Amino acid sequence: MSTTLSVKANHSAVTESAGMRQLLIAGALLFLLLFLLLPLISVFFEALRNGIGTYAEALTEPDALAAIKLTLIAAGISVPLNLVFGVAAAWAVAKFEFRGKTLLITLIDLPFSVSPVVAGLIYILMFGESGWAAGLIADTNIQIIFALPGIVLATIFVTFPFVARELIPLMQEQGTDDEQAALSLGANGWQTFWHVTLPNVRWGLLYGVLLCNARAMGEFGAVSVVSGHIRGETNTMPLHVEILYNEYNFAAAFAMASVLASLALLTLGLKSLLETRHGEALSQSHKH
Repeated sequence: MSTTLSVKANHSAVTESAGMRQLLIAGALLFLLLFLLLPLISVFFEALRNGIGTYAEALTEPDALAAIKLTLIAAGISVPLNLVFGVAAAWAVAKFEFRGKTLLITLIDLPFSVSPVVAGLIYILMFGESGWAAGLIADTNIQIIFALPGIVLATIFVTFPFVARELIPLMQEQGTDDEQAALSLGANGWQTFWHVTLPNVRWGLLYGVLLCNARAMGEFGAVSVVSGHIRGETNTMPLHVEILYNEYNFAAAFAMASVLASLALLTLGLKSLLETRHGEALSQSHKH
């Protein structure tokens, strides 16, 4: 009886005619075709236009290999650090009440509202030759701007909300009952975290790491400001694509762009797999 009522309710909620629904679906599919699928197909088409030999050569020349290596290093450093921060921040926000909690949540969301270019400029103002912290690092012989440390800092800034923002609503939805039960049975704080809290959010955690890694590898604005565009040294994959395109080396530019597109498709596939197999757990992390 309840099933029949729910079906009737669903039918009554749909006020558009069948023709209108088909028109809306066709419009959405056309939009996806024009603005997503065709550009993506064109990237791979242009990358392979001159043959597989030219494609392989574009990806194995020294500057391209240096860009790929730098991108992997920057992501390999920033993603684990954001993982630790995201778990700690989400645990604190969701499980405890403390002064400054609202401020912490606001700061976590800050990179979503600040332009990546502005984020890069902040690090220039801080660690550049005439920056606020220039005197502090002058005697250390550590170069931050136009070097790997600056690229890593910029990448961390633009990506640190992703893990925390996936975990906070999920942990809040689960509440503290499981942790309280574990503590009442004699578990200490770390045992409760490792054996109760972390297993309950593992799929949301993996989801956040995927999004964080995708953004880290594809970041352009903030990294462009702090990198200095030193070819073969401080160019990540997106920056290398820009330089090649500006030099009218379209085959090499699209070859590198196809690698980034492949990484994006891989991330999308893993994201879809997680949502399919663990959709209920992940959907809770998006309620807020």
